[in-house]
Amino acid sequence: MGRRTLRGRGDDHRNPSRGRGPHPDLLREGLRTMAAGETRMTAPAQGQGSDETGEAGESREFLKYTFYQVRPEWRLLDSERKKKQKAEFASLVHDLEEEVTLRCYSLEGIRADADFMVWAIDPALETFREMARRVSSTELGHYLETTYAYLAASKRSQYVGGHTHKGQDGTALKSEPHGSRYLFVYPFVKKREWYSIPFERRQEIMRDHFRIGHKYPDVKIHTAYSFGLDDHEFVLSFEADNPLDFLDLVMDLRSSEASKYTERETPIFTCILSTPEQMLDALGI
Repeated sequence: MGRRTLRGRGDDHRNPSRGRGPHPDLLREGLRTMAAGETRMTAPAQGQGSDETGEAGESREFLKYTFYQVRPEWRLLDSERKKKQKAEFASLVHDLEEEVTLRCYSLEGIRADADFMVWAIDPALETFREMARRVSSTELGHYLETTYAYLAASKRSQYVGGHTHKGQDGTALKSEPHGSRYLFVYPFVKKREWYSIPFERRQEIMRDHFRIGHKYPDVKIHTAYSFGLDDHEFVLSFEADNPLDFLDLVMDLRSSEASKYTERETPIFTCILSTPEQMLDALGI
């Protein structure tokens, strides 16, 4: 399915699906950390961060999904004040786009407990702390509540061996957003019983799981691991241009044997890809 072009307010701004990564100067030194008091993400000295590299020295990354809701009192502010706050916030997001891999999504009118979400990817955990500080330092940030926040890391899947196809999930240590119009996000926990099953049997079960997924090539999955980092085991996100494709995929997967070993896969969020301006305009005036 071809990707749709987002239309509506804010279309004169940069394309939200445009691939953006860390600033080139920051990539040269590998993993980045925050120096005390700095307002930009900077690189550590060479040799640091060796524990965060994978096979063949390839760097792994952290993924952070942060959901925000504006406080009710913000909606009572006069329109001009809100307009200035949104402009300041959008400017900050554009600055951050030059430093980290970042995408913006709107949930206005979809969820009752979140208005928008920022998906950020970076090799350094400290990056997310600095981002939070800069968000909180804006005028709009004073009116934001973080209603959900999920942290995870990239990792090659142990079940992919002997099962490969072009563009499949689970083989790379870096996550690259595809720019699809919709993103579906949820934390995921398996039953402990799953881990007591012999590995060969688990791999066989997962192959059937993958087979079902192949029926929906327009749905792209990002699997990230949260063991020991957060309250769940995985954070799963799926990109698609048609929400009904994802709905059908989830229903189809219910019949798989792997589904029997699911402990929890909620809450689930349906998000609409947006520019920072579109995301903020959806909040109203």
